[in-house]
Amino acid sequence: MSGRLVRALAGLSVAGAVHAALNVALLRRPPADPPAVRRPVTVVVPARDEEEQIGGCLAALLDQRRVSDLRVVVVDDGSTDGTAAAVRAVTDPRVRLVRADPPPAGWLGKPHACVTGAATVQDDDALLVFVDADVRLFPDAIAGAVAVLERHDLDLVSPWPRPVAHGAAERLVQPLAPWLWATTLPLRVAERSRRPSLAAANGQFLMVGRRAYERAGGHAAVRGEVLEDIALLRAVKRAGGRGVPIDGSRLAVCRMYDGWPALRDGYAKSLWAAVGGRPWAGLAGAAVLTAVWVLPPLAALRGSRAGLVGWLSGAAGRAVVAAATGSRVWPDVLAHPVSILLLDVLMVRSVVGHRRGTLTWRDRPVSAPPRSSRRAPARMDG
Repeated sequence: MSGRLVRALAGLSVAGAVHAALNVALLRRPPADPPAVRRPVTVVVPARDEEEQIGGCLAALLDQRRVSDLRVVVVDDGSTDGTAAAVRAVTDPRVRLVRADPPPAGWLGKPHACVTGAATVQDDDALLVFVDADVRLFPDAIAGAVAVLERHDLDLVSPWPRPVAHGAAERLVQPLAPWLWATTLPLRVAERSRRPSLAAANGQFLMVGRRAYERAGGHAAVRGEVLEDIALLRAVKRAGGRGVPIDGSRLAVCRMYDGWPALRDGYAKSLWAAVGGRPWAGLAGAAVLTAVWVLPPLAALRGSRAGLVGWLSGAAGRAVVAAATGSRVWPDVLAHPVSILLLDVLMVRSVVGHRRGTLTWRDRPVSAPPRSSRRAPARMDG
């Protein structure tokens, strides 16, 4: 590897760290003492086989402060376990259980469940909040998110929950999502821009005004999207709205995947969609990440000072984002090159699985089978 190439790649790593630090400084944060919420709020929880999670999720939702008009709609998306029974055991009148029909052809399961829950809301002034069952909101979470949305005249905010990660695989991979958008997406430009391409969102915890939601077409506009969260923000932007990810580390926590098998399958079903369903774009993006954040550390191991600068810059960018989003900083950030290589493995697995039509999630296919074996439209799940 030539010294000139290593210096160029290290320079890109430095630039990425600087940009991440700038984004962290500009990241919208909820106030420590948010004002009372005056608008009605409906929380939609899409749930498929969430018997173990739904009770804790609902307890946290019903403990929200400063929200006087709160409704929680749990959409049972074809669960085969005790999810519905666990919801019925909650006697609070603010909780409503709705059963979703099987998703029609062309619909993914999660968008269909979300649109089913959103259809129960009639008030145009209402705020819609979409929360996954494995998310635990802190008592001021909804009020804090509303404060950011209204203070900055936004239509959609996506508070990024503090990730809970146990074990090597989770600690290596889970912090990469916020690191990626903090490193590559100019947040304030994205907030002001109507360009759909400038979008990052997290469907674990997402808030949108009902008027903006309806103008964008709601989840019907993103019915076939695996990453329905980003697609919904893009639809809001196309309809003239504004939205952006915000700091959710003090609002919520989430352990997205429990162990390597769940993490492997979860990323496999979605990474190909993260690049717009263009497999070669995904592989090219993985190659760029590897070049910038893996090759310099390899050169550093052979004594390259420029490579060491690149390695430490990558670690510094990761550390800044981890500290801001509540991830573990030390010593995990030093393994950033290993994280990138593991992401490469997951990307290849996702692309291959998509091309073969073998990707599934929650016992539903998320990619169509090869043309030679395609017989009927598949029901799909996000």
